[in-house]
Amino acid sequence: MHKSGFVNIVGRPNAGKSTLMNGLIGERMSIITAKPQTTRHRIFGIVTGEDFQIVFSDTPGVIEDPHYKMQEMMNRYVNTTFEDADLMIYLVDPQEEYSEDDLLVGKFRHNKVPLYLVFNKVDLMSSTKLKELQKQFKKWLKPEKVFMISALKGDGVTELLAAIKEQLPEGPKYFPDEQLTNRNERFFVSEIIREQVLEQYHQEIPYSVEIDIESFQDTTTKDGKELARISAIIYVSRKSQKPILIGKGGRAIKKLGSEARKRMEKFLQRKVFLELHVKIREDWRDDEDQLKRFGYDR
Repeated sequence: MHKSGFVNIVGRPNAGKSTLMNGLIGERMSIITAKPQTTRHRIFGIVTGEDFQIVFSDTPGVIEDPHYKMQEMMNRYVNTTFEDADLMIYLVDPQEEYSEDDLLVGKFRHNKVPLYLVFNKVDLMSSTKLKELQKQFKKWLKPEKVFMISALKGDGVTELLAAIKEQLPEGPKYFPDEQLTNRNERFFVSEIIREQVLEQYHQEIPYSVEIDIESFQDTTTKDGKELARISAIIYVSRKSQKPILIGKGGRAIKKLGSEARKRMEKFLQRKVFLELHVKIREDWRDDEDQLKRFGYDR
């Protein structure tokens, strides 16, 4: 019997959804930083075995009070996960406070898809606090199973994957064996650049930035090695942000480009020539046409 299904991971911003999906898949599919609201799009990660195929879905963290159209569109991605899932994973960060009135708690209460309640970062909490939180959630929801994990350390992830395989319904292969994601290389290259913006800049800058891959050409170096020639535009939402991103004498943008290129070479498994340009696209986060151009309607 061949089993398959769609397993959708949801939770608050910075609950560790991308870290968990990467651990389940074994590939670095989503960018991971210490800053919340890192993932902006829905990303599939595909695990295929001899008798099963799991299509994991990493989604943006649910934003209870969105301030921009971009955040509203990000919340729509989460809503779609309740429509096409065979299994839902609610990832909980036990360091945060939760209540019965939380948006996600309400959604799961009315959801008929099987639910796994997964407490992440359990290595940072006392067993007493975890027991209290588990008791609290069981009053609100009726999960099929409850798991205690540390996605960052990998603790409990193997057991969670085994339980997911058991839960899958009988079904066909949805994707070819060799396919690992629904996103192409251009998408992940743009995510790597955005990851570096998140890591190297502070305050509002990281959240005001969008990346557009202007060109991506596969060619070779003079000595015949594979080379990806990439040109990218970093859009900012205000004029004052452009000089901050570039830095004095262009030092900041050079550092950004250097670190992004190293990570791209590791991800693409070939040499990379990277050009970065900074442009202003005022208030793009509230411009529906621009958001569609940047892929937020997909």
